[in-house]
Amino acid sequence: MNIKKLTLKSVDFPEVLRDIPSPPQTLFQLGTPLTELLKRPRVAIVGSRGISGYGRQVTARLASELAEQGVVIVSGLALGVDCLAHQAALEAGGLAIAVLPGPLDRILPATNRWLADAILEKGGALVSEYDSGTYTYKQNFIARNRLMSGLAQAVLITEAAAKSGSLHTANFALQQGRDVLAVPGSIFSSGSAGTNNLIKAGATPATSYLDVLHVLGIEAHQTPVSAVKGRNAHEQTVLDLLLRGVSEGDELLDSSRLSASEFSQVLTMLEVSGQIRPLGANQWGLH
Repeated sequence: MNIKKLTLKSVDFPEVLRDIPSPPQTLFQLGTPLTELLKRPRVAIVGSRGISGYGRQVTARLASELAEQGVVIVSGLALGVDCLAHQAALEAGGLAIAVLPGPLDRILPATNRWLADAILEKGGALVSEYDSGTYTYKQNFIARNRLMSGLAQAVLITEAAAKSGSLHTANFALQQGRDVLAVPGSIFSSGSAGTNNLIKAGATPATSYLDVLHVLGIEAHQTPVSAVKGRNAHEQTVLDLLLRGVSEGDELLDSSRLSASEFSQVLTMLEVSGQIRPLGANQWGLH
């Protein structure tokens, strides 16, 4: 098992975690480097372990639609909302980051070992701040929530009771300056009391994936992320930038690090192939 160790002094330590309260001193990672995954838009999806039928439907739909838009789904691989969000993202052709409460050589819960393997196979990553052989304490589960919100740009809670552990993630998100969204539920459902209370306290109501994209500041596109494949590395670079929400021509050119002639050729070929479209005023978008 090729586990990569990162410290605060490592060049490739995630910048988004350096300045959060109580930053991890060490990170252990499997899969695609976080420096690559963090170039994409990211949302942490969390919620109750004892999920209702409504919660399952909402979580699966939002995670799937966001993954299709190129959003990386961050969660904790736990039973309930976490594993459902991961699974829906992968089935939509998207990417996932799972933050674990224990060492990477001992997946918890063990029943989700298959899902951890699938996340890696699809190009995602597993992350932990605990070294191999470390015992997993109860407090680890709360501590890892600060990493989930820290790695994401926003936190979406799809279903949570009044005292749900997922509310810790919302609190960490607020401390870290991340946006918090919550899916409203029935006033007669105790399982939605937590999300309804969050909305009353100022969280953004999320009734569509478009609400999440708006918070992230990116525009929706019609092409599933699984279909956004360039014919060469230069095309893929530009398509990945568009997936991340970069649409202005000069910014695309600068971020792609292509020469002006290479960039112009790439735009022409992508437009001819029907993968991108001009929006006017030197703006570009995916079809």
